[in-house]
Amino acid sequence: MESHFATEAVAQLRRRSLRAAAVNLIGPLTMLGGVAWAFLQPDRLTILHPQGQGFWWLLSEPPLYVILVGLGFALLLAPALLEDLEEAEDAPQG
Repeated sequence: MESHFATEAVAQLRRRSLRAAAVNLIGPLTMLGGVAWAFLQPDRLTILHPQGQGFWWLLSEPPLYVILVGLGFALLLAPALLEDLEEAEDAPQG
């Protein structure tokens, strides 16, 4: 094995893993942001102090929406994005 080939393979693997890590981190970081928002502004969570609020008011929790969006991204979109990213990187340059 030539050292040039090995060097290129390691560089491509490192580049791919950084991109893949960035895509994989979007969902969990979004969920972490929602949890941080809920802790920093607990008054936004009306579940903690309902005081006569209706069902829809209790259901509409913005920090919970952020957590659900992050979860949806991590479970539904990230795998497809990673697959497309791998296909684009494996395609011949031209």
